[in-house]
Parts: sequence; structure tokens; C-alpha cells
Amino acid sequence: MPSNRARPRYAGVMIRALVGVVLLAVGSWCGAQDDPWAEFVRTAEADHGEAGRVAAAFLAEHHPERDADIDGDLLKENLDYALRAREEFPWARDLPEELFLNDVLPYASLDETRERWRPAMYERCRAIVKDCTTRTEAVQALNRELFNEINVHYNTGRKRPNQSPSESVAQGRATCTGLSIILVDACRSVGIPARIAGVANWADDRGNHTWVEVWDNGWHFTGADEFDAKGLNRGWFVGDAKRATEGDPEHAVWATSWADTGAHFPMVWDRRDRTVPGVDVTARYAPREVEAPEGRTFVRVWATDGGERIAADVDVLGAGGEAVESVRTRAGTADLNDMPTIALGDGEAAVRVRVGDEARTGHVRTPDGPTLDIAWDRLAMSRSDAEALVDRVFQERCAQITEERAGELKDATIEAGGHKLRLLEKTFGEAPEGERSLWISMHGGGGAPTEVNDQQWQNQIKLYEPSEGIYIAPRAPTDTWNLWHQAHIDPLFDRLIESYVAARGVDPDRVYLMGYSAGGDGVFQLAPRMADRFAAAAMMAGHPNETSPLGLRDLPFALLMGGDDSAYERNAQAKKWEDELDALREQDPGGYPHRVIIYEGLGHWMQRRDAEILPWMAEHTRVAWPDRVVWRQDDVTHTRFYWLAVRPEDAKERSTIVASVEGQRIVIESEDVRRVTLRLRDGLVDLDRPIEVVANGEVVFEGHVARTERAVRDSLGERNEPGTAATATLDVAW
Repeated sequence: MPSNRARPRYAGVMIRALVGVVLLAVGSWCGAQDDPWAEFVRTAEADHGEAGRVAAAFLAEHHPERDADIDGDLLKENLDYALRAREEFPWARDLPEELFLNDVLPYASLDETRERWRPAMYERCRAIVKDCTTRTEAVQALNRELFNEINVHYNTGRKRPNQSPSESVAQGRATCTGLSIILVDACRSVGIPARIAGVANWADDRGNHTWVEVWDNGWHFTGADEFDAKGLNRGWFVGDAKRATEGDPEHAVWATSWADTGAHFPMVWDRRDRTVPGVDVTARYAPREVEAPEGRTFVRVWATDGGERIAADVDVLGAGGEAVESVRTRAGTADLNDMPTIALGDGEAAVRVRVGDEARTGHVRTPDGPTLDIAWDRLAMSRSDAEALVDRVFQERCAQITEERAGELKDATIEAGGHKLRLLEKTFGEAPEGERSLWISMHGGGGAPTEVNDQQWQNQIKLYEPSEGIYIAPRAPTDTWNLWHQAHIDPLFDRLIESYVAARGVDPDRVYLMGYSAGGDGVFQLAPRMADRFAAAAMMAGHPNETSPLGLRDLPFALLMGGDDSAYERNAQAKKWEDELDALREQDPGGYPHRVIIYEGLGHWMQRRDAEILPWMAEHTRVAWPDRVVWRQDDVTHTRFYWLAVRPEDAKERSTIVASVEGQRIVIESEDVRRVTLRLRDGLVDLDRPIEVVANGEVVFEGHVARTERAVRDSLGERNEPGTAATATLDVAW
């Protein structure tokens, strides 16, 4: 809380107001009839009775010397509209008198030009907040809409930092101080207590900043013209404000006051001016270090890291999962040092946090300082809650995707990255909703006129007939020789699969890839680099070019070739791949399932005998969480492969990562990459138990990894497949 020396001196307001009236009366007798303040108090009482007299006397008592000769009409108009707002808006009627007088009634905040802003501001803001029911809703609405309506935004090209509202509107620009003056005036115009807050200089001495504080059962803050849909008490400056120093005129956080406080608000544009009273509010932004009783730790819960403090029930759990101690944390920022204590012991402890009807668990380390800060959004959900969230978000996204892509599906055309994939489709057999298979079959041709490639496309839809499933022949977006090699194919196929999963009831674990001739070239290319999308892949009569089979470790792969298909040495390359796959299988018996069929005596056309591979393919479903992953990047790179992910800058051509799971131990080997993100889920590891991560022989992590809503939503946002969604993520580097 602010110290007594910095608290507005509201005590005795009524007595001083009475004294003020007497003095004004004496002044009038002495010939001071032209004093605007004396006339103001007399008029206010005549117009509004006792409420008007008290309000006018408060302004008169605390007005700065610069306003000695202020326009009497401005004072009267300001008071009239302030009292009107107090009666009109429900959130203003129940305000304590001292808040109304000090933070709604004043006609100015700092040393800005005095002007008659209230009538126009009242009319404009009244329309903005007409549907709001709380002060916070109204502040959010004003911050979201007002600055766009008046066309004033941040710009350092303004004439002065401390501009009045009309001066900022005339220029269409203002800095943080000018914007804050506007928002404070807007809030006050509709009966919401508001004041300027800021620092003269950040802790690292890089300059000042100004923002706004508003009252809604406690003071809250927001950046002017920096609307955040997630609510108040958010802003880019939160981290900097936490480093402020209480009591330091230069580095403390100050808020303005109309009543005298014994301190002043620092106005960096005029350091000599100390006429604006200030309140040191640093403690709400940068809590003072306090000492907890021996063996105990203070605890607070935040909605998000750096967000709003929330009320929650916190249980410290014993070895059997039972609660050995329970406390309830406080909400809000009125006093961040108002915290319960818990006994954590040394090292790590399990806690369960309950907010409303939802409970989450996590393992926390005893902090170095006296306070444990828990971010609710980073706590682990239970396994059942996480799985339920995966299903719920998946269904939500399915509905969204179906609606957004209805036109594409109707036109049988998938669009991504400026390219189009036209589709021919046939449906075979029956399957329950959500269990239908999808067969993607790529045509041959390439390096030929459009009509030739179109003929190949029309032929492809006739080649194969699975016993069940949606069979699709896509038309390559281009007519180049490398029809299916190019980088635009991958996102098109991603979108194709996602659309059919969402709108056509396809099981994402039963998607199959096949292709003939140039389409077979595409299978050679796409299957290794997109192995985590498919249940099985079959290459018919194609050429591998430069690609490697390393990425096929967890994808059943079939290779079918005419023994006499010698063009481009296709038959020789097929035999080479058979030998390579056999060798990889021998070295890694749990991986590289494959089947190679060479039709002796047949050339490039295999007389449709290759169709025999479809039942073999249909026997397989995708291995979504393999215990070993071999990720070999191609010339077209990806940032996600099974349960591994990398940053875009680390997705290097021809790089290799090998990762495996052995119980609760994850082992990573790579000579090319030095950091990865592990996409985790129960089943791959037990997220209720600690895990160990070893990279290139070095232990890079030991501990628990929390299931989080963020992990679920981010994962399904990348790829809307419930079976491959991560419920936890861990970044490791070595």
C-alpha cells in the first residue's frame, strides 16, 4: 500500500470545505467579487445544493496556482457534467465520495492546457459505454474505440508531450502522456475514477513512460490506446514496472492526485514544476521483498505469466497425492504482499491448484526468494482433462475449418500459398463417421503440355479401387517435370488432409499415399519428409532422384516396379532402394517396414498388377507416437516431424535428428541441430512422472513437464489431428 506520506489527504475535506466557504464569503466582503473560485462555490451551491457546494469547495481548496484566474464557465460546466455522470451511470452512484471528488471531478490531470472538454467527451463516451455493465467493461470499450473515433494515435511528432485533448485531436497524434490524458478524461466523463500513472525513468535509465489507472473495486492499469482483449492489468511495460524502486522520485511508479499528498508527480517535460500531487504506487507493480516465517514460502497465483493475480485454492500434495496443506490465494493488485504461506521443503514439491471447478497439478521448485509465483496457464492439467481438451478443441476446429473451406470442398479445389490442387474423387465401401480412409493418388506425366498431364490425371482416378475409402486423384498445380517435388505440394497436401478430416469424416490415422510414374517420383520425395502424415505409402514406377529413405523409419513403404523399366534406370534404382531398406531394417529391427515387388518381364506399364499392394497398405494405421524417430530433412524442409519440432532457422537441408524414448528417458542425437522442441503426450511418456532428456550424451533436462492448454491449442492449430496433438512441450538445447 502507499505510505502515509504519499496518501491523498481526504480527512477533513468537509471541515476544510466549510472553512473555504467562510473564507470566500469574507473575501467577497473585502471586494474579491471577481474571484472565479468564490463565484464558483456560490453558484455550485445554488445549482446543486450541498453536493455542489462540497464538490466546488474541494476543487477550490486544492487548485494549483496556475488556475487562479481560470474561466468560471469552465468550472461550472465541468461540475455540472461530473454530477450528471454521477447520477446517470450505475457504477458512479455507489462511488465513495473521496474517489468521486479526487478522480472523477477534476477538470485536469497534469499541467495540460485547461479547456472545456467535458460536454463533447461526455456525449461521445456515453454512446461508447451504453451497453456496458461494469467499470472495467466501460474502460475496455473506451480504450478500444475512442482513439479510432477521434483519430489520435501514438506519434512522437506531436508538438508537446502534455497536450490537452483538443490539441492532440488537431494534430491527430500524441505521445503516451497525451494519450493518457485523453483516456483519463474519457473515463471521468462517464463517472469512472481515473488518474495518470507513470515513471520518470525506467530502472535501466532508458526514459519515462505514462499510462492510466482506473478504479474498479481497486486500482487497475492499462496503456492508453493499447487495448488488450484479455483485460486490464496488462501491457508491454509490466516487466519494466516490476523493477521500479519505491520512494525513488526518479524510478518509482507515481499516480496523480488532485488533493495534496505531500509528494509530487514527476513531469519530465518540466522538472521544476512540482505542483501536481503524486501518490507512490510502486508497491502494486514491484512488490517489496518480505520475509516468510522460517520453513515457509509465500504463494501467489497468476492467470498468466505477467498477467492478473487470481484467487485460487492451493494444495500441497503428499507422496500419495493427498493434500497435506491447503491455502487460498488473493486476487487483484491492491496489495501484492497479502499472501498466504505454504511449506514446500527443499527441491521440488507437487501442488494442486483449483480455480472455480477446474483443478490442475504441477511440480514446483522451491524459489530462491520468499515467494512462489504460479502461472495458472502453465500448470499441468490432469491426463483426463488434457485428453478431454484435445477432443473439444479438435471438434471446435473441425467446425471452423468446415465452414471456412466449404467453397474449396464444393469446387473440389484445395488452395494454399497461391497454388491450387484440383481433385477427382471416388468413394468406395462404408465406414463409420470419423473412421473413413483417404487415398491420395498422384498422376504421371510432367514436362509435357497441359493436355497430356490432364489426360494422365483423368487416367489416375481409374487405376485403383480400395475396398473402402475416399480415393482422390489430385491434379498437379504445374506441368513441370517435377510435378510433385516442389515445395508448394507439402502445404497443399497438409490442407487437403486437414479439410477431409474435418469435413468428410476421414480418420487421420488412415491416410495413404501412392503415385505412378512422375507420381511415383512424388512418393519417393514426399513419403520420407511427410512420413508422419501417412499410414502407408506405395511408389509405382517412379525415380527417387536425390532423396533418402532414412525418414521412412516409421512408415510402411511399398515399392513396385517393372523389371524391364530401364528408363532413367528406374529398375536399378528400385533394386538399390530395396537393398538400402533391407539394410536399414537389419540395423533397426523395429523400423523400416517395407515391401518391394519387381515384376519381371514388365516395363513402365505394369498392367495394373501393382494394384495388389492396396490390401497390404490398408492393413496399416499410422504410428502417431513412435518410440524412435529418424528425421532426415530434404531440400524442402519442415519444422515438425512426429513428436519433434525445430525453429524455422534450425530446419536445415539434409540435417538429421535421431530421437528415441526408453521409459521416461528421451535420447537425442544430432550433429546438425543443437536445439529441439519435444512434443509430448501420455503414452509416449508418463507426464505425471519426471523425465530425463539426454542430447549427444549430455543430460539437458531432468524434471516434470506440465500438460498445458497452450500446448494443446498450439498443436491443434498447427495440425488439426487429435491423435498427434501434444499436451505438453519442452524446449531443450545443448
